[in-house]
Parts: sequence; structure tokens; C-alpha cells
Amino acid sequence: MTISTTLLESFQSRQDETLLELENLFRATIRPLPKLTVSEWADDHRYLSREDSAEPGKWRTSRAEYLRDIMNADNDPAVFEVVVMKGSQIGWTTALGNVIGFHVHHDPAPMLMLLPTIADGKDWSRDRFAPMIRDTPVLRGSIKDAKSRDSGNTVQHKTFAGGYIVIIGSNAPSPIRSRPIRIVFGDEIDAYAVSAGTEGNPLKLAEKRQTNWWNRKLWKGSTPLLKGTSQIEKDYERSDKREFRVPCPHCGGRQKLKWANVKWDKVDGEHSAASAHYMCEHCGTLWTDAERWSAVDRGEWVATAPFNGVAGFHLSQIYSPWVKLSSMVQEFLDARGSPNDLQVFVNTVLGETWEEQGETVDETGLRTNVENYDMAELPDGVHYASAGVDVQDDRLEVEIVGWGEADESWGIRYEIIYGDPAQKKVWEELDEMLFDRYWTEEGRLVRVRATCIDTGGHHGAAVFSYCASRFKRNVYPIKGASGPRPIWPKRASKSKLKDKLWIVGVDTAKDSVYGRFKIADPGPGYCHLPNTYDDEWFVQVTAETVVTRYREGRPYRVWVLPGGKRNEALDCRVYALAARMSLSKRQTRPSTITTEKVDAPVPDKTEDKPKRGFVKKAIGSRGGFVGGWK
Repeated sequence: MTISTTLLESFQSRQDETLLELENLFRATIRPLPKLTVSEWADDHRYLSREDSAEPGKWRTSRAEYLRDIMNADNDPAVFEVVVMKGSQIGWTTALGNVIGFHVHHDPAPMLMLLPTIADGKDWSRDRFAPMIRDTPVLRGSIKDAKSRDSGNTVQHKTFAGGYIVIIGSNAPSPIRSRPIRIVFGDEIDAYAVSAGTEGNPLKLAEKRQTNWWNRKLWKGSTPLLKGTSQIEKDYERSDKREFRVPCPHCGGRQKLKWANVKWDKVDGEHSAASAHYMCEHCGTLWTDAERWSAVDRGEWVATAPFNGVAGFHLSQIYSPWVKLSSMVQEFLDARGSPNDLQVFVNTVLGETWEEQGETVDETGLRTNVENYDMAELPDGVHYASAGVDVQDDRLEVEIVGWGEADESWGIRYEIIYGDPAQKKVWEELDEMLFDRYWTEEGRLVRVRATCIDTGGHHGAAVFSYCASRFKRNVYPIKGASGPRPIWPKRASKSKLKDKLWIVGVDTAKDSVYGRFKIADPGPGYCHLPNTYDDEWFVQVTAETVVTRYREGRPYRVWVLPGGKRNEALDCRVYALAARMSLSKRQTRPSTITTEKVDAPVPDKTEDKPKRGFVKKAIGSRGGFVGGWK
């Protein structure tokens, strides 16, 4: 009896202890989360990875003070949308990672990361998200290894206790419509597809998945692109438009940092990027980089428009603690003369939209670029040349363009070679043009160092055949493609018959050509034109215009050729620019000056072949203008 009583008391005691443990566990479970902001969480827990940061190790928000309020907008219940229009190298991607890490560890929720393409999403998952989980101790183990059974972890879908994150591209609609989402992260939204398949604006589709969440949050961040079509600029304009204002280290006057106040000197007539300083708009004192960074540490965000639930932030690279002013100035100096490079500078450094100066070009105004020179003796500024060839059913149209320092250019020769491109004769005449030698006044030899030939007509096979045997001379078969793509691709594509084919971004090239035509003074990017180009050339090279159209409510730009006009001259100039962009820095070095000019070796000519030259040909029913042989 004594033993039974003892056992009963022992069992009762253990039962009481178990109930107490369960009670404590329950109380701990229902206890409200401590008030913790994203920046506080990041300062306490986040570690940066070597793959993701130039400064791996413990995160410090004070390193980029302007990110504090951006991250903490996630904790403000009055904010349902965060818009960040930004330059590069400001820490945005890492800050976004902090917000995601906060929710994985501290406030679990279903989340969606939306990037421009599926490939971008996979890259972000492998190169950004996975290292963050691995190197941040409180996140390590929160997401099971993808190799484990039933892990709920794939490259594009990560699950964790209380939530998940889906990682997709803007052109993939099905993952957007299939799940409820509390937090949506839209990154680089200006590069999104206009429509997710056939279902419309991908961000709008994602927003619809948030409807039932009272504490939903929509994040939008991007480097802006073109004015008038930029989605991030449009979203920023309907926000409270916050600016980060910093105090002058000398007078204390607060100001938004602007590129107009970045100053540098000229040394011996040359711009000196190393002399760059920031000038206070109040007292005119020049700041060093160290003073600029110190001012940023003491800056604060100031709203410039009424708040309506959308917190908007604008940041240029001038605020970045990782970039010196001298580097920005050098990038600007290198970009002068090239509208494409200048657009990259405005978008990525200043975090501003690029306003096209080349929407239309007046042919009459372009005639002011005409000068008294011809191909017999080129100006001394010409270092090398490139060529563009447009293939029509009954002719080849060819322009050879000379290039000098900072992409200053000189039209050298525009000709029409009449004949059937399926026959050898026209290609032999093209050889004579492309492999001819040209000379400058001071005796510098100028060669055509690269040529682009369009394959888009009915004679693609003839073009591929011609280019294949001249590949070592940088003669490339190309095909134009519209949309936002680089003028010259990183690598060749394949045609249907497996021939190498280079896809040229013709819209980008036309933007660049028209931008250069707008440059008023000789120097970087300026286009010199010879007096041998006739009226029809000016009509054709300025024939196209840019218009803004809308698809699913999203604006996009398209180049339009008005009815009845022709544009072969513009196409040839575009292809010549693409050929120039194909060349490496080594290939654009000028040749040395020689004292004796030597005739170029050319293929055998028939006796009745006219001598080579450059004259105007009468305009006939087929619209020919400059070309022929003298």
C-alpha cells in the first residue's frame, strides 16, 4: 500500500510538471511579438555574404543611414506601398534582403519576389537569397536543404515556419494567380514585361493576391529608364515624394544632393575627375568625399507631397558611401558624346529617367552638319571606319562611317550597288568598297574594321555565304530586333540553319543615332557629314519618329516609319553604328601616319567598269540617290 501511494504521488508530480511546461509553452506561443523594426533586426542578426557584398560580415544600418527609414517603412501600418526610385550601388538589394529576412525569422508571411525574367529570379535565389540564409545565424536552418525529402525548397519556392516565398519572373503569370500573398517585392520594375503572358500587368496581378490582408505591403524598386514610359517614376510621382536632405559640414544648411553641384577642374585644358568635390548650395564651400559621407550620416528624409499610404523615396549614387565623386565624374566624362552611355549614367548614377532628345530630327537642321570634305582626303580626326549594308531585292545600299575620339563620326561614303543580290556581281562590288583604303589629310590610313549586313530580306542565304568567308575581317550577318536591348549582343545567336547570327538592338541604335544628330557642336558624339550626300539621304535618315503606345495600360515606345517614306539610309547608319560597337578597344586604335599613300588591292575589274568614286546618281523610280561609279 505504501509503495502504491508513493508511485501515485510520483506520477501526479510528473503530470503537474508536464502541465506546467505546456502552460509555459502556450504562454510563450501567444505572447505578442516584441516591437522590432527591420533595421533593428538587421543590426542584431544580419550578416552579409562574400558573394553579395564588398563588405562581408555584420550588417550596420549606420553604414548607409538613408536605408533606415526605407527598411522601417515595412513596420509602419499606415504605409501599404513603398516606392524606391534609385541609382545603383546604394545598397537597395541588401536592404530588400533585410526586409525578407525579418519576415522569415520574426514575422512569417507568404511573400512573392517578382523580377523581370524567370532567369533573373533564379539568379537572385541562388546568388542573393541562399547566401543570406546560409550566413545569417538566425535564418540558418529555417529553410530546409533543397536536397532533403519533402523540403518544400526549390530554387523558386522556399517554405519556412509560418510562410513561404515564391520567386518568379514578370513574364510568368501562373505562379502569380495561384496563391494568396501578403507581401510583394517588385524589383527592377521598369524592365518588366508589358504583360504576364496574355493576362496583363504582372504587378497588378500580384496586387490582386493581397486583397484579403489588412497588413499587406507592396514594395516597388527600380532604376528608372525612359521618361514618359517609366513605371517607377509614375509610382514615385503619386507617392509622398521623399528626398534625403543632408546638412552642410560648414554652414549646416540642409539640401538634397544634386549632380549640378558636383564640380571639378580642368588641368592643362583636360577635365580632371580626380579634382571632383561637392559644392554646398547655401555657402558654396566644396566638400571632400569624407565630408559628403559625414553629411549623409546626419541626413533625414523629408516628404515633399501629401501622404496617401504610398511612401516614396528617391536616391542617387551621390549618396552612396561606396562610390567616390571622382569615379562618377569619370563615368560622366566617358559617357559624353554617346547618348546610350549618357542614358546609362543618368539612369544608374543619378537615378533619373532619360528624356529622349532624338524623338524626331529635322532634316533641315541636320544639313548644318555638312562640311567640305570627301573620301579622297578625309579629315585628320578619322581613326578607323565601319560599314552598314542594307539588302534589298534589287540592290545593296552601303554607308561607310569614320570614327574618331569619343565616337565623333564622319560620313565617308554612301552608295547604292544595283543588281540581284543572288548574283556574285553585287558582292564583288561590295568587296571593292569595304576593302578599299582611305586616307586622311595628314597621311593616316583608314580601313573599314567591321561591317554589319542585314539578313532580314529575301537574300539571307547570300548574306550568310558572303559573311562566312569574311568573318576574319569582322563582316557580320545581323538581324534587327526591337525593344530595350543592347546595340551589339554579348554573343552570337543561331539562325534556323545554325549559322551564326548577331541580333542588333535597332531601337536602341536609332535612339543613339538620333541623339547624336542632335549634338550641335563638333566634339564627342558629333556627326560630320560630307557635301556629297544628296537630298534623299537627309530625307531617309530622318524619316522615322518615336511614338508612345499602350498595352494593358502600360506605355511603351515604338519607332514608326510614316507611309510613303523610305528609311534605307537610316538602316545603314544604324548597322554601321552596330559594327562600330562590335569592336574592342584594341581594334579602335588609329593607324600610324605614313608619308606614301598606296592604292588598295581590289578584285579584278572588267574593262568597262567605271573608275571608283563617289557621285550623286539620279533618283529613279526605285528611289536611288547617292552611289554608282565615276
